[in-house]
Amino acid sequence: MPSLSRSLLVGSAVLLALDTRPAAAQDLNRARRTIEHLASRRLHGRGYVRQGERRAADFIRQRFKQLGLQPLAPGYFQPFTLDVNTFPGQLRLRAGNHALQAGADFIAEPSSGAAAVNGVPVYLDSLIYNDEQAGQRFLATPLQGRILVLRQRDAERLRTLPTVFAEHVQQAAVRLTLVSGKLTASLSSTVAPQAQLQVLASKWPQLQPEQSVSVQVQAQLRTAYPTQNVVGFLPGTAQPDSFLVLTAHYDHLGQMGRRAYFPGANDNASGTAMLLELAAYYAQPEHRPRCSVAFLAFGAEEAGLVGSRYFVKHPLLPLERIRFLLNLDLAGTGQTGATVVNGRIHEAEYRQLVRLNDAGHYLPELAPRGRAANSDHYPFSEAGVPAFFLYTRGTPTHYHDVYDRARTLPLTGFAGLFRLVVAYCQVLSRTP
Repeated sequence: MPSLSRSLLVGSAVLLALDTRPAAAQDLNRARRTIEHLASRRLHGRGYVRQGERRAADFIRQRFKQLGLQPLAPGYFQPFTLDVNTFPGQLRLRAGNHALQAGADFIAEPSSGAAAVNGVPVYLDSLIYNDEQAGQRFLATPLQGRILVLRQRDAERLRTLPTVFAEHVQQAAVRLTLVSGKLTASLSSTVAPQAQLQVLASKWPQLQPEQSVSVQVQAQLRTAYPTQNVVGFLPGTAQPDSFLVLTAHYDHLGQMGRRAYFPGANDNASGTAMLLELAAYYAQPEHRPRCSVAFLAFGAEEAGLVGSRYFVKHPLLPLERIRFLLNLDLAGTGQTGATVVNGRIHEAEYRQLVRLNDAGHYLPELAPRGRAANSDHYPFSEAGVPAFFLYTRGTPTHYHDVYDRARTLPLTGFAGLFRLVVAYCQVLSRTP
């Protein structure tokens, strides 16, 4: 088989003959309803509290069935397990007379342990970094069972001090880090013996010396938590043993405490909706390409690309038969265009993508990027599968926070990205 890059260069004449008019099957209203459902409170942030991820997977599986996709695994599920720290119960913080709101004013750090502590806090004095006496006073201050408050810049500078300081900080029952920027949550596969919270500095009150702080954190490390990838395909009309692969992760960060949850509308309900719209398009007989198309909705991306790494280690189709993989993540904006990760790696393929975009006027701009381990394309790239990761650029820029909501997502470039992917897959499917 000739190399894909050579074939795409030869295929420039094919590009000129392509119909670059918009594909008609994409339904923006349906896509928005999909995003609203996946980002709703009913799915608990598509994480590992109250089986949010499984509710999302069941929804995707049902859509695959309705569209007539064939399963790549029994029941469309490829099961795997992971360890993940969760916060299913109490998550409360009160400073003096001020009750702070979980998610909006503070979050638990991903590996935070549990704690229930009430008392006058200890503040880390920034003088410890250049005053030896201040450092010795801090080391002489008992921290067991107490709440330690420090600013983000001081927390980052701790590594510049002798290890005895970091060890002393670890003795506190609770560590509260005051951050000046936004709160950005993530996941961890481990749990610490100490409760660790990040608090917006702008929300932290000026306490009197005798005022106390109350912290309640319920943390639960879920070991060997069962989850799944959702996998289906449509056989090609002429070359069913050759595959185009379209991917998106459906999981997000889940719930933190009993009230706060992370909707994940842009990340990545939007990419999941795009995947389902593409499945609906290719499920129509008149749009079925010559080669097969696999649709892979990955779980546990936010936990470290766990689902896609598992698929690459346990492939349900021969990796060497993948012509190209397109990963869709953060598809909900697009006012300024889209970025193509691996565009600087697969240069001929990227130039072809740009020519298609210029001909069809799908997105305002495409920008190339090099190799990056920032989404589910990466394990495939490392295994030698040619792949792009496409994400839209624009506003709003909410990311890994409680404000990434469906109602604020404009979907400005959604239709254009859909048409660009269809046009590119048309070229790929015609490549010998």
